[in-house]
Amino acid sequence: MTKGESTRQWIIEQAAPLFNQRGFEGCSMQDVLDATGLEKGGVYRHFASKEELAAEVFRYAWARAVKMRWEGLDEVEGAVDKLRYFVRRFAATTGPIAGGCPLMNTAIDADDGNSVLRGLACAGIKDWKKRMCAIVTDGIEAGEIRNEVEPRRIANSIIAALEGALMISRLEGNRIAIRDAKVMLESMLDGIAVG
Repeated sequence: MTKGESTRQWIIEQAAPLFNQRGFEGCSMQDVLDATGLEKGGVYRHFASKEELAAEVFRYAWARAVKMRWEGLDEVEGAVDKLRYFVRRFAATTGPIAGGCPLMNTAIDADDGNSVLRGLACAGIKDWKKRMCAIVTDGIEAGEIRNEVEPRRIANSIIAALEGALMISRLEGNRIAIRDAKVMLESMLDGIAVG
């Protein structure tokens, strides 16, 4: 990695918690300058605009979240156990970037305004759903999950329950909602399993 690439990455890492906690509109370039200690030209040498920086920050934060949430899943045998592992891991860990889930934060922040960030959030949720659907489909094909189960419904239910519970937990300042979602999702997974 060149010095310029290293500096660019460092700026992204310093800006990630700012954008994740404050959102695109709430995070100023002055906030980024203060966090990095760089002059304006030092940041704009690496990013043409605040929007470009915010997009790179989202990519970085979301990649870290995906890595954390999916880490170790390949070693788990069986589709239902993979889904259980994912739910438990999500419920047990806090996000890698201060401020909560970068996907939820960006989706809410960019819903009506920033089309670039909205597109990145849409791509993130689409990828997450695709991964979950693939696990469910594999389980159906392996005879572990009932044939009548709709993979999309399971994926949407897991994602919605976890993200919604995460939001409630952050608002209430405790992990009760996320633990409740885990219990309910495990019950749902019991219900889709064959046997």
